[in-house]
Amino acid sequence: MKLRRLLKISRPRFWIYELGPYVLGIIAASTGGIEIWSFLPVILFFVFFSYSANIYIYGINDIYDYETDKLNPKKVSYESLVLPGERKVLSSHIVIVTLPFLVYALFTVSLGTLSALLAFFFFAGFYSAEPIRAKAKPYLDSIFSAGHYIATAAFSYLLCLDLLFLPIQTTTFMITLIAGMLWAIAMHAYSAVPDIQADRDAVLSTIATTLEKQKTIILCVILYILSGILSYPFLGAISIVLSMIYVVFMISSLKADEKGLFRLYTYFPIINTLSGMTIFFTILLRAL
Repeated sequence: MKLRRLLKISRPRFWIYELGPYVLGIIAASTGGIEIWSFLPVILFFVFFSYSANIYIYGINDIYDYETDKLNPKKVSYESLVLPGERKVLSSHIVIVTLPFLVYALFTVSLGTLSALLAFFFFAGFYSAEPIRAKAKPYLDSIFSAGHYIATAAFSYLLCLDLLFLPIQTTTFMITLIAGMLWAIAMHAYSAVPDIQADRDAVLSTIATTLEKQKTIILCVILYILSGILSYPFLGAISIVLSMIYVVFMISSLKADEKGLFRLYTYFPIINTLSGMTIFFTILLRAL
């Protein structure tokens, strides 16, 4: 399997979804926002959450999703369809590019930080893989999808506290995780809406096939609003502004037909990236 093929399977345009939480956790934990990058573990795990983590997420997804993906035009053209004959090579590659980082963590980070990394592997892997295969279980699918993004942020945050010898602010940490979890659940639920028909054709139950388009998008609106409210003490007015941007986007999607919905879906990563950058600079300016 060629490197270009593997790179495509890792969905580079979605790398920011893992790198964003990773960097946010670092900035939130560091006192100056910059000096933490001088530590080797921070750089190594930045590399991990770039390619390795994403080939782990999407590679496992594509291995277990062939029967669904082959019926979905979005997977064939917009993304990448992994054929049965490619599974063995892809599986071996995933082990090769992820296992060294896990072994390194076993010997270098605290138990709490290691637990967050293991949570990432658990949620990201069993979202698609048997025996749990959370993506085929309504509501659990969104929880597992959100779980690995939040585990990434928690890992980098705790990793930096270890390196800087700083105590954890438990209340702030937990409220922030809840706000992030709600935001990530909404992100996953919305992303499942364009796949409703293909998932039904493949007899795959998801949060979107269960609630259908209208109720799923309304749920997303509620979650984005709640996330904005919980984030307000830490981000200020910017949390409400971002929340309202997502609400407007959701309402536009609610009114769109199937073709219009897919077009909006292609803009979703851009909106998420810009939102992440806004949150990043907000936290950074407060840390400096």
